[in-house]
Amino acid sequence: MKKELGNLRKNYTANTLDEANTPNDPLNLFNQWFEEVSNAGGVEEVNAMTLSTVDANANVRGRVVLLKDIINDGFVFYSNYQSDKCQALFAHPKVSLSFFWPNLERQVIISGIAEKTPEAISDAYFSSRPRGSQLGAHVSPQSQPIGSRTVLEQRLEMLTQKFDGKDIPRPSHWGGIIVKPQRIEFWQGRPNRLHDRIVYSNSNDASWERKRLAP
Repeated sequence: MKKELGNLRKNYTANTLDEANTPNDPLNLFNQWFEEVSNAGGVEEVNAMTLSTVDANANVRGRVVLLKDIINDGFVFYSNYQSDKCQALFAHPKVSLSFFWPNLERQVIISGIAEKTPEAISDAYFSSRPRGSQLGAHVSPQSQPIGSRTVLEQRLEMLTQKFDGKDIPRPSHWGGIIVKPQRIEFWQGRPNRLHDRIVYSNSNDASWERKRLAP
């Protein structure tokens, strides 16, 4: 049976967002929302976010990655630097991160500049990963065509034997990406599609400016 997509709708009533009660620093509000969403339950990966990039040919792509840290007021995830997403953001460092948390009817949309984290940060995170994930970073030529899954399985077996009983080093082509925000929008669903939208902007490393947007 064909679903009538136009009839799929929800009236948002879970929360409100009032600029008078928001902090001056949007990172404080993000951390508050992240904790509230985590405590409310119902979202399996609260740190899942959509990363949108523009590549060297002006093609726009989005994919879900996982937030792993917030350091120096920047949002950090990890990836193969030779992947499509990293090649795109190295060509055009302006990116977007988007969180959707349906349990509390909230979104956060972040626009900023992406760059590599210092190697020490990448090394520290890599050493904390499960051994299987460390091997996976060596195994996969991310975004490159392969003949079959057997290619990965054979390479995994070879590298498992190679590093047996040894520490696994971080591959030079794998590490952290930090997105330093210039604009952060907080979206709270409200009844009758009159949603609350509070946006913080900071393009000159000055104090954050805050305003309400019409839904």
